[in-house]
Amino acid sequence: MQKLVLLRHGESLWNKENRFTGWTDVDLSADGVLQAVRAGQVLKKNRFTFDIAFTSVLKRSIKTLHTVLDQMDLLWLPVQKSWRLNERFYGALQGLNKAEVIRQYGEEQVHLWRRDPHAHPPAIDEQDERFPGHYLRYNDLTYRELPLTENLTETMTRVLPFWHEAIIPALRQNQKVIICAHGNSLRALVQYIENLSDEAVTELDIPTAIPWVYELDDRLNAMKHYYLE
Repeated sequence: MQKLVLLRHGESLWNKENRFTGWTDVDLSADGVLQAVRAGQVLKKNRFTFDIAFTSVLKRSIKTLHTVLDQMDLLWLPVQKSWRLNERFYGALQGLNKAEVIRQYGEEQVHLWRRDPHAHPPAIDEQDERFPGHYLRYNDLTYRELPLTENLTETMTRVLPFWHEAIIPALRQNQKVIICAHGNSLRALVQYIENLSDEAVTELDIPTAIPWVYELDDRLNAMKHYYLE
């Protein structure tokens, strides 16, 4: 039996301001830093350790992981960063206050944009300053990999190659793994691991900075999962 730990980053400044964030590189809030500290302390208290860590290329996730590993005296661990673990790209909603968007478009429409695995938020164009193609960290992405908007199903589609090519091989080598990422990239991963229906994943919420532990069998099938608090 192996254990795999998933961790959503601590509260970000835009989480605190109730804004859609997506790929915007927003920092942790002061509370988010404290949440990350507590997550590291909880993992250490429960005698978890890791051999390798994975995270996105966004600072709120990177800093959360760094803080957790610092609390566990594991800063020396190898860390692999990938854009494939980034938050879902929310298109033209990025930066907007969620309550204001609800007032403009209605609660039902915003709920679909946020929760329906096949619903696309309004897209941006390539001239928009939020377009990832303007940023050095995405220089290696192909034109088709640079999103203008993204639904949860598309998020899963770009997360899964990294899962199969980087994370699964580590687990097969019996390495102890932690993945620190984002609400929607983790929701996509959980949907795949547990083979959840679209209806079930619509109701799935992943809180900030509370470790989600999977116990995996010898074939890396999930036997059970639980939050570590």
